Amino acid sequence: MDLCVKTNIYVDGFNLYYGCLRETPYRWLDLAKLCSLLLPDQQINRIRYFTALVNSRPDNPSQPQRQLTYLRALKTIPNLSIHYGHFLSHPARMSLTQPPADGPRTVEVSRTEEKGTDVNLATYLLIDAFNRDCEMAVLLSNDSDFKTPIEFIRSQLAIQVGVFNPRERRSWALSQAADFYRPIRRGPLSASQFPDQLRDARGIITKPNSW
Repeated sequence: MDLCVKTNIYVDGFNLYYGCLRETPYRWLDLAKLCSLLLPDQQINRIRYFTALVNSRPDNPSQPQRQLTYLRALKTIPNLSIHYGHFLSHPARMSLTQPPADGPRTVEVSRTEEKGTDVNLATYLLIDAFNRDCEMAVLLSNDSDFKTPIEFIRSQLAIQVGVFNPRERRSWALSQAADFYRPIRRGPLSASQFPDQLRDARGIITKPNSW
C-alpha cells in the first residue's frame, strides 16, 4: 500500500455497530482516531458515515437519544459528514419455527427494515471516485452488496479500494474484490474513544451513562 495516499473512508454505521460495538465498552467511538490507527500512513481526506435514525422501543426507550448524542459527537470531527437513510415498518406474515400441532403455522409481525443507507454509501463511493476526490477508498463494512462498486472502481477508475471487516464472519466476496481486506480488532477500538465530555457550538456533549 502506497504511503501518504489521499484516502476517503466510508462507514456502514449499522454494520459497524452490530459487528463490533454493540454490548461493548467501545460504542463512544471516535472515528477520526480509529481511521488514523487503521491507516497510519494515509492522508485521511474525508470520512462519510452512513446511518438511519432509530425509533424508541418499549424495551429500549432511550435508544434514539443515545444515537443523537453520538451523532452530535461525530459532527465535531471536521472532515466527517453524516448521510441518512430511513427505516420503513410494515406488517408481514412470518412462518413459526415451531408451530403448534393444532394451531396456526404463521404469525403477523411488524417488520422494520433499514432503507437507503447501502445505496447512499455505494452512490457516494462511485461519485467520489469519478470526481477523483481520493486516490484510495476504504470501507468499514462486511456487506457483500458492495462487491460490484468496488470492482468497478478498481478496474475502470484505477483507484485502490480496501475493506475493514467489523464482523467475525469473513465476506469472501469482498475479500476477493478489494485490494486489501482486514479485520477491525479490539485494540484500535479501545484506543479510539472520545473523551467522556466534549464540546460543540451548542455546549457540552456527555457520553451516555449506559455506554
